[in-house]
Amino acid sequence: MTDEADSGQAVVRLTAVRKEYGESVALDGVSLEIHAGEAVAVMGPSGSGKSTLLSMVAGLDRPTSGSVVVHGEDLGALDEKGLALFRRRRIGMIFQFFNLLDDLSALDNVALAAQLTGTAANPARKRALELFEELGIAGRRNVYPSQLSGGERQRVAVARALMNRPALLLADEPTGALDTRAGEQVMDLLLDLNQIGQTLLLVTHDQQLATRCASRVIDFVDGQVANERMLERTP
Repeated sequence: MTDEADSGQAVVRLTAVRKEYGESVALDGVSLEIHAGEAVAVMGPSGSGKSTLLSMVAGLDRPTSGSVVVHGEDLGALDEKGLALFRRRRIGMIFQFFNLLDDLSALDNVALAAQLTGTAANPARKRALELFEELGIAGRRNVYPSQLSGGERQRVAVARALMNRPALLLADEPTGALDTRAGEQVMDLLLDLNQIGQTLLLVTHDQQLATRCASRVIDFVDGQVANERMLERTP
């Protein structure tokens, strides 16, 4: 599902990243790398800098100092238009509350991600339908988000994130709004994606999600990397 070819290559490289919001320091000299094919979970208490890190990697915010390089692109060198195009083409994002458009069908929500990069409607819908088949929700393609279960909505959100074959898939508390069964289904889905080569960066409070899906956990405290640990995934 990804065209990232060179396993082990650094897909994300942060160097001495600092982010200030007025008097508050959200990230304080963070340096880290995420390599192709890795599944990395970022954990820590609220306010520790996890969401700010995700925003930096996604190009949604800029560091006060330091550099963020994603898939060989220095995000600091891009203007706002360039960042938007980079996100659409190279980054897939999954949100806790799905962020689907209520007035579009499930299939059109997903196809829109490709159309925004210039793909024509028919090829976009064909690609979207292929993803729906892969994710087991083809029968729900014409349903609107309000008619879907939480687990189905998150699968639609995953399909949308994968639409443009991203180098990197970012997930912000992807099971946080789901019941236990739906959460486990999404965990299994993320694990399956990583096992076929998709690079993942997860921000989560959920130790079960980290243990199930990640091979490495980075613990954040007060805007800094406090600890890194390798995991053996549980079946």
